[in-house]
Amino acid sequence: MTTTHDHDRVLEHTPRLEMAKLAPEVYRAMVRLETAVQAGIDPTLHELVKIRASQLNHCAFCLDMHSKDALAAGESVERIIQLSAWQESQHFYSAREVAALELTDAITVLTDGFVPDEVYERAAHQFDQPELAHLIAAITAINAWNRFGVTARGVPGHYTPHRPGH
Repeated sequence: MTTTHDHDRVLEHTPRLEMAKLAPEVYRAMVRLETAVQAGIDPTLHELVKIRASQLNHCAFCLDMHSKDALAAGESVERIIQLSAWQESQHFYSAREVAALELTDAITVLTDGFVPDEVYERAAHQFDQPELAHLIAAITAINAWNRFGVTARGVPGHYTPHRPGH
C-alpha cells in the first residue's frame, strides 16, 4: 500500500532485466520503429495513444514516461486524467482523437476478437490512409514497448522528459 507520506511508501520493485543492454539490436530496432512512426502522426495524438495503450496494458513505466512527455509538450492534466474514461469524457477530445482512442482500445485488447469493422471505418473516416497506417503502427509500437516494460518490470518515477529547446 502506498500512502501520501514518503516514509510510509512501499519500496519500488527491481527491474528484472535491461532490454537495451541485453538485446541492443532489438532495442535499436524499436527506437527506429518509433522514429518512423513519429514522422507520420500528430505528436499530441501520439502521446494520447501511448498513454491509453499503457493504461490498458498496466505498464506503469510507460504511463510515467508518456504522461510526463505529454505534460512537457503542453497537454493538460485534465485530458490525461480523463483518458482512462474517455468513452464517458469524449467532450474533452476531438473527433479524430476519439476515433484514435477507440482504435487504440480495439487493437490493444485483442482478446475481445478482431478489430471491429465499425471501429476501423470511424478511424478511416477521420484519417487519410497514410495517417491511418502511421496510427496503426504507433498503436502497435506502444503495445510492444508496453510488453517489454511490463515483462522486464521497468521502474516508473525516474523518467525526465525531453523539453523542446533544451
